[in-house]
Amino acid sequence: MSPAAVPCGDERIRSFEDFARVHQFLLSAAGIPLPLHRRLYRKLADEVFDGGERFSVEPCDGGRQRRLVLASETTLGSESDVFLVDHAWSFRLADALKQLREVPGLAERMAALMCVDLDRETEVEESDEQDTEKTGSLEHVLQVVEKEKTRIQETGSDFAAWLELEELGIDDDMLVALNLSANFPNLVALNLWGNKLQDPEKVLQEIGKCGRLKALWLNENPILNQGADKGVFDALPELEIYNSHFTSKAEEWALGFCGDMVGAENPCLSVESISLEDVVALDLSDRSIHKLPEVFSSSKLSSISNLNIRGNPLDQVSGDDLLKLFSGFTHLQELEVDIPGPLGNDAISILESLPNLTLLNGVSASNIVETAKHVVDSALKPRVPEWSPEEPLAERVIGAMWLYLMTYRLADAEKLDETPIWYVMDELASAMRHSDGANFRIAPFLFMPEGKLASAISYTILWPICDVHTGEECTRDFLFGIGEDKQRSARLTAWFHTPENYFIQEFIKYQEQLESTSICPSTKETPSTKSVRPSDGRALRVLTDISQVEEFLTRPEFVLTTDPQDADIIWLGAQVDSELKSSLGLTDQQYTNQFPYEACLVMKHHLADTIHKAWGSPEWLQPTYNLETHLSQLIGDYCVRKRDGMDNLWIMKPWNMARTIDTTVSGDLSAIIRLIETGPKICQKYIEYPALFQGRKFDLRYIVLVRSICPLDIYLTDVFWVRLANNQYTLEKTSFFEYETHFTVMNYTGKMNHMNTPEFVKEFEKEHQVKWLEIHENIRNMIRRVFESASVVHPEMQNEFCRAIYGVDVMLDNEFKPKILEVTYCPDCTRACQYDTRALVGSQGPIRGSDFFNTVFGCLFLDDLTNVSPL
Repeated sequence: MSPAAVPCGDERIRSFEDFARVHQFLLSAAGIPLPLHRRLYRKLADEVFDGGERFSVEPCDGGRQRRLVLASETTLGSESDVFLVDHAWSFRLADALKQLREVPGLAERMAALMCVDLDRETEVEESDEQDTEKTGSLEHVLQVVEKEKTRIQETGSDFAAWLELEELGIDDDMLVALNLSANFPNLVALNLWGNKLQDPEKVLQEIGKCGRLKALWLNENPILNQGADKGVFDALPELEIYNSHFTSKAEEWALGFCGDMVGAENPCLSVESISLEDVVALDLSDRSIHKLPEVFSSSKLSSISNLNIRGNPLDQVSGDDLLKLFSGFTHLQELEVDIPGPLGNDAISILESLPNLTLLNGVSASNIVETAKHVVDSALKPRVPEWSPEEPLAERVIGAMWLYLMTYRLADAEKLDETPIWYVMDELASAMRHSDGANFRIAPFLFMPEGKLASAISYTILWPICDVHTGEECTRDFLFGIGEDKQRSARLTAWFHTPENYFIQEFIKYQEQLESTSICPSTKETPSTKSVRPSDGRALRVLTDISQVEEFLTRPEFVLTTDPQDADIIWLGAQVDSELKSSLGLTDQQYTNQFPYEACLVMKHHLADTIHKAWGSPEWLQPTYNLETHLSQLIGDYCVRKRDGMDNLWIMKPWNMARTIDTTVSGDLSAIIRLIETGPKICQKYIEYPALFQGRKFDLRYIVLVRSICPLDIYLTDVFWVRLANNQYTLEKTSFFEYETHFTVMNYTGKMNHMNTPEFVKEFEKEHQVKWLEIHENIRNMIRRVFESASVVHPEMQNEFCRAIYGVDVMLDNEFKPKILEVTYCPDCTRACQYDTRALVGSQGPIRGSDFFNTVFGCLFLDDLTNVSPL
C-alpha cells in the first residue's frame, strides 16, 4: 500500500458522515467503491467479521497450499458486499524473529496458516513406521534388494532390472555390501535418492561396475557436494539420465522414459523394444536440456500431441530452429513452454508459427488470440514453503512468510514513517490465491474510531469485483495495478517458478552491455583552483544552519554571519536550489557547499549507474541492481549463482535513506522481490566474508574534500572513522534480523562503537599481520576512481562557485580489498560529524575532533593542505 495521509486531529467518529470525512483519503487510497462506504462503516463500527459465513478454506496441493471458495448458496454479486479481514500478525521486519520466538502461540498459528507444520501431524506415525521397517539398517535394505531380485528372476534371467532404493539410509559400506553388479547384471536404472553416500571413490567404484546403467539418481546424497559428476559420466558411458537431467548421451531410452514407454515395469535394456511412434504425450520439463536429442524428430515421434518442454535452457539451438522443428509434428495440439523463453517472448508469435496448437500453457489458443496477451503468468508453478524437519517453527515461518506478507507505511501531515509495517492477514484471506483475472480485491485500511492515529485499528478490506458463484474459488491479483512497465512478469517470481533461462539470458546481455559501454576515465588534468580569500585579507563570511559548523569552525580567517546577502560562503543543510536562492537573495557568485547534479554520487542507484558507465563492473563495486529497472537481470544473476553453488546473499538499500533505514539482508529471492513494495531500492551483492576486527564487522568513513569536478581537484583528510558492529559477526540465517551484527551505524542512537585512527591501524595490523599503508593506498585509488566516474560521466556537475565535502563509506573484504558502499552528500556528512568528531576529541591522531571543520574550510577555501592529502 502506498503511504496514505492520516488525520492528526481529535474527531471522534459518531456517524457515517464523520467516518467519511475523517477517512476520505484512506478510502480513496484503498480504492473501495463508493456504494460500499456506508456498509463498510457499519461493519467497522460494530466489528462485524462475517466472512466465515460466506467463505470456506480448503486444502490443496497435498496440503501445501490452501484456497478460499465461496460457500454460501447464493451468488455474490460484483461490489455487492464488503468484508473485514483481521490481521493475524503485524510487525516491523527487524522484530519478526524475536516476536515469533517470544509471543506465545504466534509461531504455531503462523506455521499452520503457512502450511509449514504438516510434518508435525505425522511425526509419530512416521516414527512408528521407521521402527517397524528398520529403515536404515543393512538387514532391511538386503530384504528390499532380495525381493526385487526374486521378482526379476521370475520374469526371466535376461530381463533388465530397475532398482528403487530411495531414502533407505544406505551409506558407502552398505552400497559395497549390496554387490549390485553381481546381483543385477542387466541393471538399467538405479534410484539412490536421499541416502547417505559420501565417499566418491567407493561409490564410483561400485556404480561403475553397473556399466549398462541408463539412469541414475544420486539426488540429496552428500557425495554431490564433492564434485562427483565427471567421475559418474566417465564410469557410465551409456548413461542418459543423471539426477533427473538429460546427459549428452540421451536418446531413445530417455525419451521413452519421459513418454511413459520405459519405467520400472518395462526397463527396456534394448532400444529396439522402445516404440517412440506410440508416444502421445511427452513430458520433458525440468530436464536441463541444452539441445534436444537427435532422435527427437517428427518421423520418430509421429503420434505426439502433447509436449511439455518447460524449465529447459535449450540454449544450443535458436528459437526459429525450434519452431521449425515443432511445426513438423502435425498432431501436436498442446504445448507447455516457458514464455518468455526459448521459443520467443510472447504467445502470439508462437501460435502464428504453430497454428495447429489448441492449448498453449493450458490456455485456449483462441482466448490468447482474442486477448493478445503474453502468457507469462498463467499456468506457472506456484512456490510452496520449504523447510527441514530440524528447523524450529519460528525459522520455518521466516522462510515461508514472504508468500503471505502484505505491507503499508504510515504518513501524517508532518512526516512519513521511516520503516514499513508488514502483516499477515487472517486464515481466511491468507488462503486467497493469485489470478490474473481475479474476482476479488483487497486493500489495507486504518479505522480511527476516535478520529486520530493513536486510536487506529488496522484491517484489510475484501470485496468482489465481479459475480462469484457457489463453489467458485475466490482469488486476488497479487500485483493489482502493476503491469509490465513495472516489471510484472519478473515480480511474479516472488510467488511462482518463472522461466529461469529467460532471466539468465537477460543477465548475460546486461553483463555484456556493462563491459562494452565503459568510458574508462582519462588521465588527470592539472587542477587550477585557488584560495578564495579576498585580496584585502578580510575574513570570509559564512552563513550556516548547521550547529556543528557554528561550534567547531574557529579559524580567524572565517566569521559567521546571519545575513545571506552578505555571506561569501553558504554552508547549509537545506537544498540550495533556485527557489531558496531567490527567497534569500543569493547570487551565483557566492560559494555553496552543494555541487549541481551531485545526485549522481549521493543517491545509491545513481552512484552505481555512474560507476557502471565509467568503469563497467570494477571489482571494488559489488554487483548492484536498481530494483525499479533491472529486476530481471538480478533474478538472472541470482539463478546463475544458485546453479553454480555460489554465495547468494544480498543487501537491499533504499535509494536515498541513510543509517541503514529500511535496509535488509537476505538470501531469499521472494524476500528480495517483495521488498520493492516498501520503496525504491538497490539490491547489492552482500560482502559475506568481510575483513573483521576482533571478530566484528566494521566499515570506514573517509571524508573527501572537492574543490573542482572538471578538472578533478579532490583531497582526503588524514583521519578516517572506524565504525564497529556491536555483535560478533556470523552468517547464521537468524542473525540477519540482528542489526547490531550486520550493521555498523545504528541510526546514531544507543550503543555506538568508534575507534580513533591510530589506535585502529595499530591493532588491525597486529591482528591480521598486514601493512595498513598498502591497504590505505588501495582505498585512496578506489575513492579517486569513484569521483573520476562523476567527472567523466557527469561533467555538468562542475561549478566554480561550489566547494563541498562528501563522506565515502568503505568496507574491506577478507582479502583486504576495498569495496565502495556509498557516498554521503555534504549536509548529511556534516551532521554525521557531530557524532564522529566527538569520538575523536582528545585523540592523538592527525586531526583533533574540535579541529575537523577548521581543516575542512582551510583546504576548500584557503589552499591550506594541513592534515589533508591530494587524491
